[in-house]
Formats: sequence, C-alpha cells, structure tokens
Amino acid sequence: MSYPGYPPTGYPPFPGYPPAGQESSFPPPGQYPYPSGFPPMGGGAYPPAPSGGYPGTGGFPASGGYPAPGGYPGAPQPGGAPSYPGVPPGQGYGAPPSSASFSGYPQPPSQTYGGGPAQVPLPGGFPGGQIPSQYPGGQAPYPSQPAAMTQGTQGTIQPAANFDAMRDAEILRKAMKGFGTDEQAIVDVVASRSNDQRQKIKAAFKTMYGKDLIKDLKSELSGNMEELILALFMPPIYYDAWSLQNAMQGAGTQERVLIEILCTRTNQEIRDIVRCYQSEFGRDLEKDIRSDTSGHFERLLVSMCQGNRDENQSVNHQMAQEDAQRLYQAGEGRLGTDESCFNMILATRSFPQLKATMEAYSRMSNRDLLSSVGREFSGYVESGLKTILQCALNRPAFFAERLYYSMKGAGTDDSTLVRIVVSRSEIDLVQIKEMFTQMYQKTLGTMISSDTSGDYRKLLLAIVGQ
Repeated sequence: MSYPGYPPTGYPPFPGYPPAGQESSFPPPGQYPYPSGFPPMGGGAYPPAPSGGYPGTGGFPASGGYPAPGGYPGAPQPGGAPSYPGVPPGQGYGAPPSSASFSGYPQPPSQTYGGGPAQVPLPGGFPGGQIPSQYPGGQAPYPSQPAAMTQGTQGTIQPAANFDAMRDAEILRKAMKGFGTDEQAIVDVVASRSNDQRQKIKAAFKTMYGKDLIKDLKSELSGNMEELILALFMPPIYYDAWSLQNAMQGAGTQERVLIEILCTRTNQEIRDIVRCYQSEFGRDLEKDIRSDTSGHFERLLVSMCQGNRDENQSVNHQMAQEDAQRLYQAGEGRLGTDESCFNMILATRSFPQLKATMEAYSRMSNRDLLSSVGREFSGYVESGLKTILQCALNRPAFFAERLYYSMKGAGTDDSTLVRIVVSRSEIDLVQIKEMFTQMYQKTLGTMISSDTSGDYRKLLLAIVGQ
C-alpha cells in the first residue's frame, strides 16, 4: 500500500521531545529502578533541528519525488499500458490492498534541489516529477502533507492543569469500592492525565490507602480494558521493556512487536529499555533476542539493541550517494544479496541521512529502495529493514499503517492497538491521526469505534481525542 504525502515536506526530527514539562519522572525508587527524567534532554531527546532548516526553508534538500514501485497509480507503466484497473484517473487512492506488506510510500510534490527543481526520472518517465496531463488540473493522485505536520510532533494527551494526585486517588478508590465498578470515573481520570501524573496518582493511592492501585484495578477489570489501563499506568520505558519480554515469553515469538519497538525508538530510549529489562526482569535483552530469533533478523535486532545509531541531524549528501551505490551493488546490482551491507547502513545511519540515501538511490537506479528491499529480502528481516526506512521517511505514517492493519479484516489485534495508542499518546499521536485520515480516508476514531465496544472503546477514544 502507499504512504501519502511522503517524504513529508520537512518532517522535523522530533524536536524537543518529550514536550516540555512532560519528562517522566519514574515511580518511587525501588519500584522501577532506572534513571529518572526520560529521556534526558540533550541525550536521548530527539536532536535539534539542523541549522539549515528544513526543505522549503532553504535547508537541506528533500526528495524531488521518489518513484513509487511501478509508477504512480494510473500512470503508464514502464511497459506501456496504463495500469490500476478500476481507478478512474485522478481519483487518488482506492481501498488499500489487502496485503499487509508495505510497498512504496506515495510521494510529495517535487521540491527544489539547490537552484531548480530536481530532475528525478520517475518510472513512468515523468522527468522532474511532472504530473501527466491525465490528472485533471495537474493534480497528482495523493494527498499533500498538511502544513501542521511540519510543526514538530505532539501527543493527544497533555498534563492536566490543577492536577491533584490525592484527589484523583480518592476518585479511583470510590470508583472501585462496593458492588460494581464505576468505569466512567476511571476513564475520566486516566485518559486526561499524563503518564507522569499517573505515576503520582499510583504513589498517592498507596500512601493514602496502604493498597496497590494496580492490584485493585486488576481485580476490578478484565480483558482488553484491563490491558489498556495497566499499559497506561506503566512508565513508558517500562512498558516497552514489558512488551518486549511479553513478546518473547512462552512458546513462539511475536516478531512484529520486537520490530515495532526496537526499530523505531531513539538511542536513549533503547538504552533505557535495555537497562530496565535487566533491572525489572533480571534478564539480558540481547541474550533473549539471540535465543528467540536467528539469521539476518537476529543480527538486525542485535544491532538495534545497541542504541548506537548516528543521531546527528545534518545530512551528508556525498555519503548518501555512496551508500545508495553500495546498497544497489549489494542487492539489485548482483546475483544474490549482501545482507551485511544493508544491515550496516540501515543500523548506523541517522534517519535524515537514510532519507537522503533513499532519494539518492531512486535517482541513481530508477528504483525505490523500499521495493528493492522487498525483492532482496523476505520474512521478518524484510519487515525490520522496511520499518527502519519507513521511520526515516515518515514515522507517524508507519504507526498509522500498523494501527490500520491491527483493525482491518475479521477480528482486532488488540495488543497492537493498545500498544501503539498508549506508547505514542504523548509523542506523535496527533500526527499519526492526520496520516491515518490521509491514507485511509477515514479517521482513526471511526475505525476504533466500529472495531471495539464498551468502556474499552470509550477509553481508547478518550486517549485518541475523538
């Protein structure tokens, strides 16, 4: 399926995240013994914007329109006949294909490279990203990036003003006392407090009543509602570590969870996760990964576990050109695939650098790096490499797609739905919602409403801000 408005016309590298005033101070010492103040501003915080600014502001150049595999919908294919049966020209996206694999993301209008518009040969042969006349009014068949998307990222949950932990603890106690549970009261408190505030409520509850809030909640709730509430009360780093441990426990491994967390977090987050995993579960994350995965997938995850990706936000175009050349020669340009070359470049380069490499790759080979990875790899290592590239292009679009597939078709993958909604609720859920609407022509809230029910639905919608 395709990703709208990508690469974004200047998606900043998450400046100043977490938002000021939301740095989580973890629960009382001894409960989750890892460093407080996550991530330390300066260390794991998303690095500052490059001094040159973003595309469109005279800063480092952005993509001149990166060819989607197989050309744009409705565009004549390299072979000749116009493709995309059943889609009248100019209609834009039809329903996304049923396969959960990601192929090329859709592209932004061409931007200026240095002096003039970049001349990028597109597969359908539209030099410089010119839009063929069959689109009425010269409109390309993809939504453009909303202006708001270029303003940093934000969560749907902000810390509550006039916050009083003891008052909230009292409300929760009343909601659980006696016969039945007042779920609405729980929803009202939990959904409108930041994670940091929830930790304070937990501490106040124990001080006031000598009871553990989490144990009380567990005894009152069940099923998806219980999973959602417990997730909301875990500090973010602990929740990631817990999710990883859960994914590798027992028979079978949930590889997609490992990919979703390890391939998308910042260095500081990953280092904190590794530390927390050790202190909370008494286990070594890297060892667990080695015993639960194998081959090139194992190597990729071990690389991710190091939390050593370059986070310098300035782009070296010379290096992007050389990396693109090396990736081409390691994959499309030879028989077989040199997997270690892909691993090395995708595990070490910064996200803005990878984005520039993808653009250089498409100019050089007239192919899309995402679809080349799809041709050269398969299975989980393919998903992992694609996730890294998708995060380099547009992280919110990656999470929007994961949310969509957690609800599409029969049944709902509630764990994925809960994990993404909770873990992104104070980071970039606003942008994820925008991308979701752009990509699927319906809002995230609408899809959650039709796929869930009861208090679980109420709480999810309250977090999503519907």
